[in-house]
Amino acid sequence: MENPSYLYRFIVVGDSNCGKTCLVLRFSKGTFLGTHEPTIGVDFGGKVVKVQDKVVKIQIWDTAGQEAFKSITRSYYRGAIAGLLMYDITNRNSFNNISKWLDETKNFAKETIVLCLVGNKSDLEEKRQVSFEEAQNLARQNNLLFLETSAKTGDNVEDVFIKLAEGVNDLLDKKLLDPSEIQGVKINPSPFTEAKMEETYKSRKGGCC
Repeated sequence: MENPSYLYRFIVVGDSNCGKTCLVLRFSKGTFLGTHEPTIGVDFGGKVVKVQDKVVKIQIWDTAGQEAFKSITRSYYRGAIAGLLMYDITNRNSFNNISKWLDETKNFAKETIVLCLVGNKSDLEEKRQVSFEEAQNLARQNNLLFLETSAKTGDNVEDVFIKLAEGVNDLLDKKLLDPSEIQGVKINPSPFTEAKMEETYKSRKGGCC
């Protein structure tokens, strides 16, 4: 694929163990890890995709869900133009906590952030604790996009990121975003600069930033 003309920064938030890292890996690498260490601070993923008429690099900040890392993850909100609010469809508490993550996003992110409610682990239908309809209603009430996904099977994973990118495209097309002023969008991003920035953040993720 040709070099990206745009870079969009996404943030992924939600409780621990709802599959945030697995979803990012499935999208960015096409792989699934059944077990992995919890995220410490913030990890990164990325992929170049064609979204409508734009070639876009989606850079993803995968945040830790533990309370201990809140001060770190909060510093990433304002640099994101789109976000995934994730819960585990087999874990009622992770869904109940979406209101907390939504409030935090509203408090720390830009007003223009495009958000999607994501119910992960849809492959575990027999263990479901949160109905599709209940989550859909929550999304409608809060003007969020909504999809259920499975990081294990890949179901709807790419769709989540494409839908969010389309939402950003729409804001750009309507001139509701100025890429020169919005940190979460860059025109003609430098691969070297972005790679260096990721390495810098990775080296700092265990401490306050």
